[in-house]
Amino acid sequence: MSILFKNAKIMETKDGRLNVLENAFLGVDGDTIDYIGTEKPQKTYDQEKDMYGKLLMPGLNNCHGHTAMNLLRGIGSDLPLMDWLHKMWPIEDRLRPQDCLAGMEMAILEMLACGTTSFCDMYLFPQDICHCIGESGIKANLTRVLMGENEDYKSFFKRNEAIDFRERCNGLYNDRLHVDWSIHAEYTIADNIAQGFAEELPELGGRLHIHLAETKKEQEECIQRRGKTPAKWFYDMGFFNIPCYAAHCVWVTEDDMDLMKEKGVSVVHNPSSNMKLGSGFAPIPRMVEKDLNLALGTDGSASNNNLNMFEELHLASIVHNGYTGDPTIMKPETTIKMATVNGSILQGRPDTGALEKGKKADIIALNLDAPHLVPDYDTLALVTYSAQGSDVCMTMVDGRILYENGQYLTMDRERVFHDYRKSCEYLGKE
Repeated sequence: MSILFKNAKIMETKDGRLNVLENAFLGVDGDTIDYIGTEKPQKTYDQEKDMYGKLLMPGLNNCHGHTAMNLLRGIGSDLPLMDWLHKMWPIEDRLRPQDCLAGMEMAILEMLACGTTSFCDMYLFPQDICHCIGESGIKANLTRVLMGENEDYKSFFKRNEAIDFRERCNGLYNDRLHVDWSIHAEYTIADNIAQGFAEELPELGGRLHIHLAETKKEQEECIQRRGKTPAKWFYDMGFFNIPCYAAHCVWVTEDDMDLMKEKGVSVVHNPSSNMKLGSGFAPIPRMVEKDLNLALGTDGSASNNNLNMFEELHLASIVHNGYTGDPTIMKPETTIKMATVNGSILQGRPDTGALEKGKKADIIALNLDAPHLVPDYDTLALVTYSAQGSDVCMTMVDGRILYENGQYLTMDRERVFHDYRKSCEYLGKE
């Protein structure tokens, strides 16, 4: 199947920079972009779609979340992180695989409607629910998170589930599903489990998803307990010797950032969650100066409370300008790349994240025919400061349209809502 989008405004990448074309054409053949230009290609496509008044741009990558926490949306509001976690954990202990499936499917509905084409998840029962990645058409990096118990490492059930999950599922659905490794955080894993995992990871390969230095309390207590920061602990243990992406990084030091730069650790900035939980402001401007790979994430719906990546893009642009008193720090191109190509690098997906010939056709369309999107003097600024997730009118992954004009083309919306409500009723019984 091939599609030609015509008469569109297109946010292409050229020589590493974002460039906007007017009244342009974009061709998709199978799962790949095969043409971008202002002249109509000579090639004949199976279908032509008129995109007048619309902007085509790369799909967004939500690089840190706990998708099924939408089942807990609104619980524990107005609490700091540790109090919030102690509110969440007893409820999460009651979650069943069918509940996490219902939550993930609902999250996928929300993400597709807001222009997310790929996401990273750290949550429960991924091995039991990952089939919804195949069915929905979205891309995902899923993990079976390790945390807790002080017991024999080789017989530790979470370790064995994580290994089995990767062996069975990594690369499924035409490589739309990547199975990564995960440690929840330095403070939630037993030392012997961490040591065993660190020794085994180089042989296992893959990528590692962690929480890092989310709160001042986490940072200070690690220093008191170990004589080093959480980042230095992960570094010394050897966890940064494989590709690693670290969520939050609010309280990392200059030395921490230098260690992360040395090892190529990617940072996932979560501005909504960090502010809602009162965790603070990550030193993103300094990370930009140090040229760390920076991506964006929503975190879970219980600490955000939505999965709207346009909101994260907007906040990442203005928050740091505000507290530093410098409106030139976070430019629109910087934050758009955080939401797109930088996230693709983090996920190990070099074939996507930008609209370029030869890249995978992970494309979203924004309807610019709205009062808050006119006039368009600067498209990158318009996307960063004005656009909303609700402006997304099409979401395409690997050349397949999954969502268009309010309709889900691969998912049964009514069935998803039915299953989700059943799980909410179950969780609300106690």
